[in-house]
Amino acid sequence: MKAGVDHIGVTVSFHCNDGKGNFILHRRSNACRDERGRWDSGGGRLEFGEQPKDAVLREIKEEYGLKGEIQEQMPAFSLIRKQSGKITHWLVIPFFVKVDVKKARIMEPEKATEIGVFTLDRLPKPLHAGLKAELSLYKRYFEKYR
Repeated sequence: MKAGVDHIGVTVSFHCNDGKGNFILHRRSNACRDERGRWDSGGGRLEFGEQPKDAVLREIKEEYGLKGEIQEQMPAFSLIRKQSGKITHWLVIPFFVKVDVKKARIMEPEKATEIGVFTLDRLPKPLHAGLKAELSLYKRYFEKYR
């Protein structure tokens, strides 16, 4: 059974920033399960028995090679979308995490082709559906980190 397809998947997402309005994003590779070529802030599946805060810090280390300091957790939301003709459903638990953006690097080259640092006013395109949803749903949260 596939998470997000055969049952609701649970994932954490993160918005790594330097506390000065700069955010790390990566471009998803063609090997990703979905949203190929789109810019994403990052995230990953919550593992059985794992707390969301632990999952987000683990994922940041795995994806960007960084240690982070959690700034804030936003409310969870359902991301329901159509991917390759199938409806997918993920429960997303998003976080803001302070990191040293200058030290970020691609740790999973099979999943990311590029990495960059952007301001909220100059985000690359196209964006991952989850990131677009979070920017819309949590506009007032993002404003605090502008």
